[in-house]
Amino acid sequence: MGTLYYGDSATPVDIDDRALAHLKIAITTKLRRNESFLLSWRHGIGQPRGRSSLWLHPAIPLRFVFEAVEAGELDREWIEDLMRGANSGGGIVLDLERLAPEVPRGPKPVEAA
Repeated sequence: MGTLYYGDSATPVDIDDRALAHLKIAITTKLRRNESFLLSWRHGIGQPRGRSSLWLHPAIPLRFVFEAVEAGELDREWIEDLMRGANSGGGIVLDLERLAPEVPRGPKPVEAA
């Protein structure tokens, strides 16, 4: 399980390592272009019921922490889906079905950054 730390929030966001690796690519691409956007997700098991959203802005500190030592393969299609979401009015909405650990998504793997 990875962790996303955003700004000075006292509540880090726990996200599956594989999903966090894909998010990292989409988020850093947008922020490198100086573009802000929304990231939303449903709360997981063991958290209060509901959903959360973050307005991601290039000026706010962001840190990605991964449990796994080695980076896994990334799915280009998933990254493209995340980028389409980031470019939309609703922003990125984490797809819980894609958060299943190490499920092969297709024949287009790319190396992790």
